[in-house]
Amino acid sequence: MTASAYSSLFSTIAPKDFGRVAVLFGGKSAEREVSLKSGSAVLEALQAGGVDAFGIDVGDDFLTRLTTEKIDRAFIILHGRGGEDGSMQGLLECLGIPYTGSGILASALAMDKLRTKQVWQSLGISTPHHAVLESEADCICAGRELGFPLIVKPGHEGSSIGMAKVTSVEELIGAWKAASTYDSQVLVEQWIQGPEFTIATLRGQVLPPIALGTPHTFYDYDAKYVANDTQYRIPCGLSAEKEAELIDLTARACDAIGITGWGRLDVMQDEQGRFWLLEVNTAPGMTDHSLVPMAARAAGLDFQQLVLAILAASVEARG
Repeated sequence: MTASAYSSLFSTIAPKDFGRVAVLFGGKSAEREVSLKSGSAVLEALQAGGVDAFGIDVGDDFLTRLTTEKIDRAFIILHGRGGEDGSMQGLLECLGIPYTGSGILASALAMDKLRTKQVWQSLGISTPHHAVLESEADCICAGRELGFPLIVKPGHEGSSIGMAKVTSVEELIGAWKAASTYDSQVLVEQWIQGPEFTIATLRGQVLPPIALGTPHTFYDYDAKYVANDTQYRIPCGLSAEKEAELIDLTARACDAIGITGWGRLDVMQDEQGRFWLLEVNTAPGMTDHSLVPMAARAAGLDFQQLVLAILAASVEARG
């Protein structure tokens, strides 16, 4: 697509008209460190763009600050539980503070990997076959029914935290126990062998897909935030027909969950060329290694224009 195809993404709102904007970052989830980096980058960009923005590291004094500070709008860049799971969205709704990103239901649903998969399955959208693990017996059963290799995931974490690829029942039991330290709900999925893609949405429009490559076993935490050998391809290398299919699938999948404002979908393609949806993120990373800024650049938006566009979407969504 040409740059003009993305012209509607740019914010046309004067920076002063956003009012006083609180950038909410940090928090107490397992993704705190990533959120601190994302929040710092977003805050700097907003201030450089002329927005009256300030930061709040969401901690024990958060409620006091939320009710005593003058806040006209919130930019949520909290990752994981407590910020991306609907609880923060519900609190802000109760206080009448507009915020960026998806609403309560979509945020809670997207954070729950199992129920996201169930919604997609109900609509005939392909997502890897899976099982819920609660015991060693479940691990044995899942290994027998799904086959190996498999990938184990905490049900409510992001940034690939607690994930592991396994090739035997013994490894599966160990990975389930490790993932259980992060979350009481643990999923195991069929391993999809093939290229991985990530696709961002912004203000109701799908951005150019990114193909990911890593020498790691999969696109894990280190590959996402630390390593310098991760490969990102834009254009993604798909044929025009398959890229159009992926973009349409992304739009359908995000609409099914109720994603608004912005988000990012993770997808695998198997050896037969079929796409399999993994999960959707409602407050993706905004660090120097993050994917949404890359996709935005391919659509003609620099980082500052991206954060202003995300903020503008909060005005359109809730007034």
